[in-house]
Amino acid sequence: MLMQKRQADDDIAQAAWLYYVGNLSQQEVSKRLGVSRFKVLRMLADARDQGLVRVAVEHRTSRALSLADRLVTAFGLQEVQVAPIGADSGDEVLSRNAVAILASGYLSRIAASDSQATIGLGWGRTLSAMADNLTGVRHPGLTFVSLMGSVTYASHTAPGDVCVRLAAQTGGRAILMPAPFVTDSADACAGIMSQRLVREAMSVARKADHALMSVGECREGAILFDSDIFTPAQIQQLRDADVVGDCCGVFYKADGSVADIELNRCTPCVQPQDMGAMDTVLLAGGAGKLTATLAVLRAGFVKKLLIDEGLATKLVTASEHVGV
Repeated sequence: MLMQKRQADDDIAQAAWLYYVGNLSQQEVSKRLGVSRFKVLRMLADARDQGLVRVAVEHRTSRALSLADRLVTAFGLQEVQVAPIGADSGDEVLSRNAVAILASGYLSRIAASDSQATIGLGWGRTLSAMADNLTGVRHPGLTFVSLMGSVTYASHTAPGDVCVRLAAQTGGRAILMPAPFVTDSADACAGIMSQRLVREAMSVARKADHALMSVGECREGAILFDSDIFTPAQIQQLRDADVVGDCCGVFYKADGSVADIELNRCTPCVQPQDMGAMDTVLLAGGAGKLTATLAVLRAGFVKKLLIDEGLATKLVTASEHVGV
C-alpha cells in the first residue's frame, strides 16, 4: 500500500512538472503518462492541494498586473502581459529578452489550444529571442508564415530565419515570403506582388490565425537605419514625413496614421486592414521604443500587447498625459 502511494505521488509530481515546467498541454501529458485527460486534471488538482505547486503573487508582479490593466483600458486592448523586471532597469537587452520570454509562453499557449494554427511573423531581435526561448513545444499542426519580405543578407532576426527555426523546433512547417523587405519603387513592388509564389505566400499570410509582430524605431541608431536596407533617398522620405516607427514593413506617424510616402508602397507585406480577423500580438521591449510603440497602438489593429515593465510605465504615463 505504501509503495502504491509513493508511485501515485511520483505520478502526480511528474504530471505537474510536465505541465507547469515542461509547458506540455494536458493532452500531451495524458499521452506521455498513458492516462486519460480527466485523470491528468485530477492529478494537477492533487498537486496543488498537496502543495507541490505553489502560486505566489509578488509585489513587483502585482504592479505589473496593474500596469497591464491600465494599458488594456487606455488602448482598448484584449490582453496585455507585462514582464515584471522593474520600471527603471534601463537595460534594453534585458527588456527585450523579458518580452521574448513572455512571447514564447504565448506561443506555447497557442500550441496547447489549437490543433491547427497558422502564425504570421514579423521580424526583429525580440521575435528572434522568442524563438531562442521556446522549449518543449512539438506541434506538427503549426504553420509559420512571413508577414513581410526579408532582408538580402543572412540574419538571425530575418523573418524567414525565425520562421524556419520555429518550424524546426516545433515540428511544424514554414512558408517564406519570396520577396525583399523593400523594393526600388512602387511599380517594382507591384510586379513582385503579382508573382505566383509571392501571391500564394501572401494568401496564406493574410489568412493567418495569429500574428506576432515587433515594433521598429525610425530614428538615428535604430536597426532599420543602420541595416543598409534603405537608400539615402528612402531614409530622407522617412525623415521628411516625420515617420516614428514601423511594424511589419508599414511606416507610421506619431498619431498612428500610415505615412503617405512612396516607401509605404514599396514594401511587400500584409497590410493592417488585412489583419482584422487575426489575433494580432505586438511585442515591445525597451524604453527607447516608446514613441514607435505608441504610434503602432494608435493605429488600432493591435489586439494584444507583450511589453516590459519599464516601457509599460512610460506608455501609461504618455497615454494619461497626452491622451491616446
